[in-house]
Amino acid sequence: MHLLKVENITYSVKVEKEKKKRFNILKNVSFNVDHGEILGICGESGGGKSSLAKVIAGTIKPDEGSVTLNYEFNNVIKKSNPIQVLFQNHGEILNPLRKIQSMIDETLKINGVDKNNLEKERENVLSSVGFPKELYSRRGFQLSGGEQQRAALARLISAKPVLLILDEPFSAQDVESQLKLIKLFKKLNTEFSITMICISHDLRLLRYLVDRVIVIKEGEIVESGVTSDVFSQPQNKYTKFLLSAEALNLTYGEIKDSSKS
Repeated sequence: MHLLKVENITYSVKVEKEKKKRFNILKNVSFNVDHGEILGICGESGGGKSSLAKVIAGTIKPDEGSVTLNYEFNNVIKKSNPIQVLFQNHGEILNPLRKIQSMIDETLKINGVDKNNLEKERENVLSSVGFPKELYSRRGFQLSGGEQQRAALARLISAKPVLLILDEPFSAQDVESQLKLIKLFKKLNTEFSITMICISHDLRLLRYLVDRVIVIKEGEIVESGVTSDVFSQPQNKYTKFLLSAEALNLTYGEIKDSSKS
């Protein structure tokens, strides 16, 4: 049984100044995610990746289609949303004026952790993401960008999600930090049995993290499969363009334009 089943998702928004006209962001998107795997979703900015994450998480409703999460077979009783999202903007997860320890404790309590086990569970969650103990009493605004990201990730994990969506987690990170994040996500996937979807435009990093990959162009899936197969033997023209852009550090538009000359 698949953990997540996404079927025929279509999502559109109204076009400003044209009441009856709508712009399609997602077009008939369907795929499955198996329990325990890490799925990658890649494509250029504006292709619908983040909108897809919000549809899966339930923060926006699609025009058509359905999202089904089959987690009952694990006997999981959830008090928080079983799907959590690590957005690029950590401010959506962290209250800048609250202490990190307080936010983690609150989330753990909501999810049924007894007060006698609170300190142990807090330590387990924060240490698992490499968040230093000396920063537990710091407030969100007192942390660096990297520290905020790890604190936000810890809060999501304390909600005991069945599925964790990572929305462009590598943006604004140096190479060393990106590699550390890849190692961290793999660790969390294994130790907490958290299924993950990683959304990124960086194919280079997805190669090292995800089991399977889906390529999205203008709201449609144009290619999918085992990561090594898709990246070594791409079948779709757009996937080939993305790989070329990665090698040459060009945008899809630049390569497309150069191919016409």
